[in-house]
Amino acid sequence: MYLLYTFAVHIAWFFLRLTEIFHPKIKLFVEGRKRTFDILEKSISKQDKIIWMHVASLGEFEQGLPILKQLKLEYPDFKILVTFFSPSGYEVKKNTAAADMVTYLPMDTQKNAKRFLQTVNPKLVLFVKYEIWPNYLKLLAKKEIPTLLISAIFKKEKIYFKAYGGFMRKALKTFTHFFVQDAHSKSLLESLNFYNVTVSGDTRFDRVSEILKQDNHLSFLVDFKGSDLCFIGGSTWPEDEEIITEFINTSQKPMKYVLAPHNIKENHIHSLKKSFQKKVVLYSETAGKDLSGFEVLIVDTIGLLTKIYSYADIAYVGGGFATGLHNTLEPAVFGTPVIIGPQYEGFNEAEELVDRGGILVVKNSLEFSNMLNSLLKDKDYLQNTGQINATYVAEKKGAGVQIMHYIRTLL
Repeated sequence: MYLLYTFAVHIAWFFLRLTEIFHPKIKLFVEGRKRTFDILEKSISKQDKIIWMHVASLGEFEQGLPILKQLKLEYPDFKILVTFFSPSGYEVKKNTAAADMVTYLPMDTQKNAKRFLQTVNPKLVLFVKYEIWPNYLKLLAKKEIPTLLISAIFKKEKIYFKAYGGFMRKALKTFTHFFVQDAHSKSLLESLNFYNVTVSGDTRFDRVSEILKQDNHLSFLVDFKGSDLCFIGGSTWPEDEEIITEFINTSQKPMKYVLAPHNIKENHIHSLKKSFQKKVVLYSETAGKDLSGFEVLIVDTIGLLTKIYSYADIAYVGGGFATGLHNTLEPAVFGTPVIIGPQYEGFNEAEELVDRGGILVVKNSLEFSNMLNSLLKDKDYLQNTGQINATYVAEKKGAGVQIMHYIRTLL
């Protein structure tokens, strides 16, 4: 079965190389991997002790970050390697100070796995959430290198729990220990006779809780918001922006609005700016301006959203109408009511906060308008809804403590 799987990986790589000239993201995926071994062989000596963490993309990196920071603090004599599967994660975090080396993970062939592990020779390996690569895992087990799956989550519909999922179940057997997000994941693993499982929760709660400790001051937002209430729409897509724009253009409420679109390409930002009938300014235009007279601010840059959410009285998180919900914990940690679109199934924290009443779901522009007006009309409702979110995040902290306690027994 391993031979068949490896053959399929080779075929996938062949087609990726064929199509890279037509797709910029695939080109990054392919070309980046061609440099991986050169980077590693120049960066690692035989005397180095390596801890390796592998993540799929940016979201999984954020999950692993609390552990990376603690490893850096407690094991300064180790070098930390982070590998990414996706360009969208690698391109953003390739220069992160949280790791000594950041590369793409070479495709999961037997040859690549052998060369990679000979070069890196890690003392500990951490895979985040649901990254399962059979050839790497098989060789890690053969070398008896401790390998953990952290912040993992399992669903009944996944291949591991199907009659035809034997090959992937075999891959799961290679893990030294599983740290899972919830009791349901533990029960599913136990149904396959895996008992090396701890329900530790999701390290993202540790990560977002750190946001409260950082300096979130943004002078331009202080000037823009003034003493008014402020609505923040984060990681918005066109479907989200359509209903938000309709509300802003028709509302007479004395309120400031900030939109941080997912797509910050010039043509989209220009089109979005033109859609407003109120006084609007781009973040890139704010230098030297008195912002108090503007009603809408469009953030046409990346990297500021976590701080921007600290100024929200009401937050909207995009992606719930089509593309996949973005991070609702970033505004929730500030004790802010959060509004989302209707497609949030599979996002555990969103499901739980919808049940608790901290996240509010809207299906169309009318529901959005009614929801926002209800929050603005009733200060107690607004404050109580936000408090539900703050309490929820505080309750969920602590996954990193359990994972680090286990790691200390291995290093």
